[in-house]
Amino acid sequence: MDNNAKFILKSGKDQSVKRYHPWIFSGAIKKSFGNLIEGEVVDVYDNKDNFLARGHYQIGSISIRVLSFEPTEIDYSFYKLKLQIAWNLRQRLLENMPETNVYRLIHGEGDNLPGLIIDIYNDTAVVQMHSVGMFLVREDIAKALQEISNGSIQHIYCKSAATLPKKALEDEQKDMFLLGDKESGIVQEYGVKYEINWIQGQKTGFFVDQRENRKLVGQYSKNRKVANVFGYTGGFSLFAMQNGAEIVHTVDSSAKAIDLTDQNVVLNFGENHSHKGIVADAFDFFANAEDTYDLIILDPPAFAKHHNVLSNALQGYKRINQRAFENIEPDGILFTFSCSQAVSPQNFRKSVFAAAANAGRKVRILHQLTQPSDHPVSIYHPEGEYLKGLVLHVE
Repeated sequence: MDNNAKFILKSGKDQSVKRYHPWIFSGAIKKSFGNLIEGEVVDVYDNKDNFLARGHYQIGSISIRVLSFEPTEIDYSFYKLKLQIAWNLRQRLLENMPETNVYRLIHGEGDNLPGLIIDIYNDTAVVQMHSVGMFLVREDIAKALQEISNGSIQHIYCKSAATLPKKALEDEQKDMFLLGDKESGIVQEYGVKYEINWIQGQKTGFFVDQRENRKLVGQYSKNRKVANVFGYTGGFSLFAMQNGAEIVHTVDSSAKAIDLTDQNVVLNFGENHSHKGIVADAFDFFANAEDTYDLIILDPPAFAKHHNVLSNALQGYKRINQRAFENIEPDGILFTFSCSQAVSPQNFRKSVFAAAANAGRKVRILHQLTQPSDHPVSIYHPEGEYLKGLVLHVE
């Protein structure tokens, strides 16, 4: 424990740590002692040499991701305990999610394991590391997953090539099976089935965070004409179809995504259905739409991953929402989302407000949405609340 490298923070730069924020930025560091190895556990002290925290060191803006605010031994037992706590919580949450076997087990800072994401797809765990420190302990994570699940997790895929720092561990293979070799499988969400390929799919293979919002779309879909724009593999579309939508059109610029949507439609509804997949840019789709819709879903990719592009992102949200307002039928319902962490709920709402005003539509907010309970947000780390959504009634 005494061999950890040591960081001393500048005077006055320790307040966020004392408030249990799990990030320590490079600008807060006064000096360091010891052998600094990226990914290793280090100790943090204030300017008067009082212990503050222990965490993973990483080169970059966020220099330390805090694992403990106590001088706790960071070993296999530490990781297993954190995973066990998260597992117990998810098992309780699943009691209220019938016919569901896809969910997030670890949500980084929200589960006190910054730099780690784990999504469960029935008997498969997809592990994604966002820090070198977590990547270095991947074998411990895999072993602990097998133990806490009592063997129900039979395959573990580490998918971190796109999420680790580009210069970190360049010579190591970052995407790999840590257990088993299953590349895809069928999972279900409230009885709706999906074919998921975690190796080729985006993120960990699927957008797990929209589960409850997909269910809510279903509740508004009966007898409506639905356009699911930025539809990816059709999650919202399937819930609309399951709940009696008149027609459902899924729009995505990726032909591969539309092919996967079509496969999921057949998996759930056979060959006879009211669905059509459309390969098109979202703006082009609205400009050339031949059909009219009274339920539109907008779930674009993150327009802003960093604050330095925030202004452009807000303009993007305004433009795409204005197109939806201009195209939706009276008495229509618009589900609109932002998954950009850099965009605050207030800024997102202002962009949608401006879009509604420009389109000249009367709009009321029915629901304000966020990520589900298996994506918890640490009260000390508000940055973990990234998903924002509005359900709007359009006259």
